[in-house]
Amino acid sequence: MANIEAFLGKWSLISSEGFEDYMKELGVGMAMRKMGNMAKPDVIITRNGDIYTIKTESTFKTTEFNFKLNEKFDENTIDGRKAQTLITLDDNNALIQVQQWDGKETTITRKIEDGKLIVECVMNGVKCTRVYRKV
Repeated sequence: MANIEAFLGKWSLISSEGFEDYMKELGVGMAMRKMGNMAKPDVIITRNGDIYTIKTESTFKTTEFNFKLNEKFDENTIDGRKAQTLITLDDNNALIQVQQWDGKETTITRKIEDGKLIVECVMNGVKCTRVYRKV
């Protein structure tokens, strides 16, 4: 049974693999990629009724967006893209976020494994894995 409650709370980045290549695939410029790679963001996931908020905080930049599961919304991404986004919760308790913009698409999958938040970002076969621990 899928349960989004497991995602709620504050999470701190402990490891990141392939993030620069993923940002490059998204079209992020070199200066922002360098800053993004150095940032060690915290992710705070909260809920108010059926509206969820994912807030990403770092010394470089803070961003947040609100969503309802299974409802498309306009997202202004941390790197400045304006995307149409849909977030769903699958039967394996993975939060699947699909961003679409300018005929492009990326998928961000969040899941809980061994008490850690695993975030996998994929675009055109370029994959990034970021691991967070609860704080």
